[in-house]
Amino acid sequence: MNAAHLFVKALENEGVEVVYGVPGEENLDLLEALRESSIQLILTRHEQGAAFMAATYGRLTGRPGVCLSTLGPGATNLVTGAAYAQLGAFPMLMITAQKPIKLSKQGHFQIIDVVHMMEPLTKFNRQIVSINLIPAMVREAFRQAQEERPGAVHLELPEDIAAETSAAAATPIFPVSQPYRPRATGKVISSAAEMIRQAKLPLLMIGAGANRKRVHSALDQFVQTTGIHFFTTQMGKGVIDENDPHCLGTAALSDGDYIHCAIDRADLVINVGHDVVEKPPFFMEHGGKRVIHVNFNSAVVDNVYFPQHEVVGDIAESIRRLTEKVGKLEQDCSYFKQIRDSLSSHLREKSTDGSFPIKPQRLVADVRQVMPADGIIALDNGVYKIWFARNFLASQPNTVLLDNALASMGAGLPSAMEVARLYPGRRVLSINGDGGFLMNCQELETAVRMNLDLVILVLNDGAYGMIKWKQAAMGYAHYGLDFGNPDFVKFADSFGARGHRVSATEQFVPLLESCFSSGGVHLIDVPVDYSENYSVLLDELQAKACQL
Repeated sequence: MNAAHLFVKALENEGVEVVYGVPGEENLDLLEALRESSIQLILTRHEQGAAFMAATYGRLTGRPGVCLSTLGPGATNLVTGAAYAQLGAFPMLMITAQKPIKLSKQGHFQIIDVVHMMEPLTKFNRQIVSINLIPAMVREAFRQAQEERPGAVHLELPEDIAAETSAAAATPIFPVSQPYRPRATGKVISSAAEMIRQAKLPLLMIGAGANRKRVHSALDQFVQTTGIHFFTTQMGKGVIDENDPHCLGTAALSDGDYIHCAIDRADLVINVGHDVVEKPPFFMEHGGKRVIHVNFNSAVVDNVYFPQHEVVGDIAESIRRLTEKVGKLEQDCSYFKQIRDSLSSHLREKSTDGSFPIKPQRLVADVRQVMPADGIIALDNGVYKIWFARNFLASQPNTVLLDNALASMGAGLPSAMEVARLYPGRRVLSINGDGGFLMNCQELETAVRMNLDLVILVLNDGAYGMIKWKQAAMGYAHYGLDFGNPDFVKFADSFGARGHRVSATEQFVPLLESCFSSGGVHLIDVPVDYSENYSVLLDELQAKACQL
């Protein structure tokens, strides 16, 4: 067999079922090997879309998603997806091609040093220079992509190496080993439990690393047993049902929100699954509250994060052992209950506002009304992400997919497409700003070709709304952030999807229900009024929170 077929057999051995990408002439051997394999190729319209889909597969399954590109510009188009997976801790393997490395007849045409380019964005990164190295390199790439902390890996398969031949007996495939997760010592668990019992007002924080099934059940039991109040980071939403009376909301802002009143009052924060790549939900200060770091890996010390105690090991097991050691807490939590009541009242404000264009509070409330508990919303990046993080209550893990690590625009649509492919029986809603949607809008054709059931919202304000809000917050005049848009209804129709436009706020819920009921790919153009950003998220919110 040739090296391309051996490479694909190694992928099959790792359990790979699908590869996303845009092939080129330098990996046609690999393409032929995929054609003859059990692995499905999903052809995307841009390599960035392929990388976002592969990263989302890794995020939701825990197994590395795989994407491929050709050399040169194809490989450079994977860079944003690599950073997205690496910062977000999503296991992903990128496969790129390269011109022949033993004898080149085209000089340096299209050749860049892809391996060095990928070095700062990956956990493992190699050029394959011999067919004999393929089984070991593929096994090592998958091992490192999946081990804590998960992330992106990269293998470059040059054109001439892909065509090399070898007897199967000379290149045996390595068996897949299960990753080992360390176990925190009894002394570490006992010390953490004692810190929690001795605290006057402890508070639990749930981050992205806890957004996993096993951790979900362990944390839920911890909260119900101890009675401790909790809040989440943006990427930790849904680990515990946010309708739980112990929930104090999501830290969508870094300060000035209701949750920060609770954080300021707490003397101990138990931080489960959060690390410094996600935007800080609060800032530590020397001499301030103590923090217990509970994660698969030790803490990365930063000026705003320097925990006093660390519980390093399998999170689910650590939390189960802490639950047994801590038991029922007897602290007076009346202040936290006051925070929850005030926040709940605040989140209901303007949720029935009938003005048009639709206000963010009404938009979030209407989406929550239509989406079932197991429905999944996948958000691109914009100011609406803050509104959904604060106002949309998630009741199950990984039902609110947003990126608060790289926070890349353009990821929302491809991410939602992969969700719809993985979970065909569940409602999946892609939520995008008009700026982010147009960055990978070509994947609309891919979604239609894949026969997905997917509804796409394009929140239309004709501007880069997040930056416009920040610009105003800094006291600057509006400048350089407004743009025009295509007719999104005609745009969707031209791709074979079905386009719709909301012209009155009361039309939105019936239209959304109709789109989900009819199946297929739908795009809804939703005019949105972001004037609330300035009053609620800047002045009014902080004034109300300070009254507590």
